[in-house]
Amino acid sequence: MQNQTRIIIENVAPQLDSGAYPIKRIVGQKVNVTADVFSDGHDVLECCVKFKHESEKKWQEIRMIPSVNDEWNADFKVQKQGLYSYFIEGWIDYALNWQHGTERKIQDNQYVKSELLEGAEYVKAVQEFANEKENEYLNTIVAYFTAESDYDKAIAEVTSYKLKQIFKKYPIRVLENKSIELQVYVDRKKALFSTWYEFFPRSASQEKGKHGTFKDCERLLPRVAAMGFDTLYFPPIHPIGEVNRKGKNNATNANPGDVGSPWGIGSHHGGHKATHPELGTIDDFKALVKKAKNLGIEVAMDYALQAAPDHPYVSDFPQWFKWRPDGTVQYAENPPKKYQDIQPIYFESGDWKNLWAELLDVALFWIEECDIKVYRVDNPHTKPFYFWGWLISEIKKKHPDVLFLAEAFTRPKIMNELAKQGFSQSYTYFTWRDSKKELTQYVTELTQTEQKEFYRPNFWPNTPDINPFSLQSGNESVHLQKYFLAATLSSSVGIYGPVFEYMVSTPMAPGKEEYLDSEKYEYFKWDWEIQNKLTTIITKVNAIRNEQASLQQTNNIVFCETNNDQVIAYYKYDDDKQNETLMVVSLDAFNTNQAMVRLPIEKLGNQPIQVTDLITGNTYSWDKEWNFIVLSPELPFHLFKIKR
Repeated sequence: MQNQTRIIIENVAPQLDSGAYPIKRIVGQKVNVTADVFSDGHDVLECCVKFKHESEKKWQEIRMIPSVNDEWNADFKVQKQGLYSYFIEGWIDYALNWQHGTERKIQDNQYVKSELLEGAEYVKAVQEFANEKENEYLNTIVAYFTAESDYDKAIAEVTSYKLKQIFKKYPIRVLENKSIELQVYVDRKKALFSTWYEFFPRSASQEKGKHGTFKDCERLLPRVAAMGFDTLYFPPIHPIGEVNRKGKNNATNANPGDVGSPWGIGSHHGGHKATHPELGTIDDFKALVKKAKNLGIEVAMDYALQAAPDHPYVSDFPQWFKWRPDGTVQYAENPPKKYQDIQPIYFESGDWKNLWAELLDVALFWIEECDIKVYRVDNPHTKPFYFWGWLISEIKKKHPDVLFLAEAFTRPKIMNELAKQGFSQSYTYFTWRDSKKELTQYVTELTQTEQKEFYRPNFWPNTPDINPFSLQSGNESVHLQKYFLAATLSSSVGIYGPVFEYMVSTPMAPGKEEYLDSEKYEYFKWDWEIQNKLTTIITKVNAIRNEQASLQQTNNIVFCETNNDQVIAYYKYDDDKQNETLMVVSLDAFNTNQAMVRLPIEKLGNQPIQVTDLITGNTYSWDKEWNFIVLSPELPFHLFKIKR
């Protein structure tokens, strides 16, 4: 039989796929809840948001506030990591309904003695919940309402704000209705705000022609820290397969001495729970992780679920691979790319439960053995979605600090699904968004649609796999612009270096977005001591990001009008609007550009402001809606801090 309640609760937001997945927040953020709540007739109704952390038994509640057209809203703050639940509860509030109706009759000069007696019953009903001082007042009210001689005093109290607040404080919820229970997963701050640097540890040696080691990487940690990076990501550090090993520039056949691709994991030296012997031991790696942590850097490991032909899994667990009639396993392909050195894991294996358990154990091994708290996951879109949902939730149960970055450059719905399944951050299409229109449309999609509730972008101008056309000129201004855009549009940013800051950009061939002489297939000796304009600006921008709360989040952004399509401007603010910044960027790497920029007075108000360029230190006073700027290729952006 249908519930007797009269309350309708619809369009509850935020929620994902009717509550199938939790939305995401970090500790200290608010969840802004809205819903349409109404009933038949004209009775007064009330509603609230109830919420609690998974470790708590008692629900907390926040009363919702009506706006227009039966829309209600409220927000609550999440204070600790883990899973919160929340739902909306609504009810007809008969006491408030009585007060409202009686007040209107009094205004119409009607005699309301019967209504006063009815009101006395509502007052008595809340007295068992009221405190001593409140009950003193309520006893007086009951006396007024029931005594004919106190009629004038009684009708004065009917309309009192004090009585109304007591009714609201202690509602009698009759025939209430509830929405479905929804969830929000709360991460530590790094899930939202992080600054990544990637390099190949085998290229860390000071000697030309010598394979780098974990010890060599320790020498580079101060450089990474000084540039303002808090996450150091290494490509896979495991033994590299020797069967079907790739040669330089992705050659099908390796020559003697070729080191192969780190993503071809596994050999007679071990598999996913071993380190490459030329890099060092697990103890060496643990020492590196510890020293990085002392400098404020977390080491992110690559979690790549695939195997070289000579990985121990292939011989020990052949059922985890799909064998063809000729006795071979089809190697991985992403046409036109071929990966003869990689055998995909067969997730449809009949032995899938043991397979899943082993892959979980691999992740837990590095977490518990080496204090790894961040994983960059290679090609997660080629593995089942529900596997990721299970694995991430299992790890979070024991280790809620662990974060996962999804390296998936694929169709939008697939990237979104990975984020819904629990990935903390995701790579994006930013790498290929160059024009003002493209950037505005894409960032608006990320920050103003449902994606803002679950998809945390991490903007990378380049990766070892992607040498985008925009960078292939080696133009300094383009590199400056791309890093600045990435670091100020998104609260999480990363670069593959030192290729990026040294502007190494020669492609494999015209029309290809791959690096010539890619480090994926060989190691280099870099001069890590080089300081140039790009390293200086990256260091400055990263320092500013650490100081300005508005740049430590992504969603609070407003694009500003400019009268020049080569100039993009955007305003950002933190949740409390205590920190506000304005970025203006020239997208033209070859010419000086002038533009008028419109301030977002809808957010700022129509008042004079002072802006200080945090890059140059110059300060300007602006008292108009539109303001003039000039940008040159030598420094193609302003980063203004706003002071009202």
